Amino acid sequence: MAQTVLVADDDPDIRDVVGIYLRGEGFRVVEAEDGRRVLELLESEPVDLVILDVMMPGMDGIRTCFKIREASAIPIIMLSAKGEHIDKITGLTTGADDYVAKPFNPLELIARVKAQLRRQSLASGSPRQPANDAVIEIDDLTIDRKRHLVTVRGKEVSLTPIEFSILEFLAGHRGQVFNVEQIYRNVWKEDKFCSDNTVMVHIRNIREKVEEHPREPRYIQTVWGVGYKVE
Repeated sequence: MAQTVLVADDDPDIRDVVGIYLRGEGFRVVEAEDGRRVLELLESEPVDLVILDVMMPGMDGIRTCFKIREASAIPIIMLSAKGEHIDKITGLTTGADDYVAKPFNPLELIARVKAQLRRQSLASGSPRQPANDAVIEIDDLTIDRKRHLVTVRGKEVSLTPIEFSILEFLAGHRGQVFNVEQIYRNVWKEDKFCSDNTVMVHIRNIREKVEEHPREPRYIQTVWGVGYKVE
């Protein structure tokens, strides 16, 4: 059965172009012109991924992303015509998994869609870890790889798929230091690396959710000038 991608943009030309490329790769496509329509479709359609424009009338992409994240961990790729760092940080902080600035290469967007869906499939598929590695426990932090569940001090923490993958990767290599490029290549499973703050924003989001004192992190530690580690 074809996977479904919801394309949300108030520009019908962009929806048409993205839809043509997606359908050419075998995806089923549904479209929305604003955030409210996105939320309606998510309640009635079996959607596997959302492509969400930031600037839309009525309910914009940032507010829509926030509303989606209140109920779902579905992969979200944000689009923005501005291409400013603040837009990217806002989108990722709200819960988006990836961000593409307009104008964009449709083939690159399709590659990012496939990467997100592949990661989602691996996370929800059959366990790839030995039974004794299925659960990682570090002090009050527990990462259940089979159930894709994180608890801190006995309370469940809601992480996006990307956030979970980053935390799982670092915790699975406890004590090892990884720079942002190594984290990107291992989590995003892409050879192409753009030197930006995507990884840092996601790590900041994780800290806000799992750390009791995010500015003095206990789990994900910064090794200045090198990268990050879970000790």
